[in-house]
Amino acid sequence: MLRTAAVRALRAASTSRIIRQASSARPQALNTFLRSSPAAPSLALPSIRLYSAPAGLSKDEVQGRIMDLLKNFDKITATAHFGNDLGLDSLDTVEVVMAIEEEFSIEIPDKEADAIHSIDQAVSYICSQPDAH
Repeated sequence: MLRTAAVRALRAASTSRIIRQASSARPQALNTFLRSSPAAPSLALPSIRLYSAPAGLSKDEVQGRIMDLLKNFDKITATAHFGNDLGLDSLDTVEVVMAIEEEFSIEIPDKEADAIHSIDQAVSYICSQPDAH
């Protein structure tokens, strides 16, 4: 739909530009005839539809996507702690947080990334971000 609206807007803009260029070369009497003609557009407005923003991610969807990222670990649960339950060290935890950033197309600041130590914390952080998708 957006592509169609863009094509219509470009077509309307180019049509009005062609009419303006052609009308500047014609005599004044012909210009008045074209202005009153119903076939010549008097005002070209692009037709663009505006839609509302999509709804945020649900907690179950976020949790499922994070669980898919960590599916190689044995003891994965919704409340699993990265260090205690999954046996990840600090470097592995940073890599998991980076994978979460890539999965949800967001950037987590270092202060907040250091506070994410479990799947629950990651889910609550992602759900609180309006630009996560």
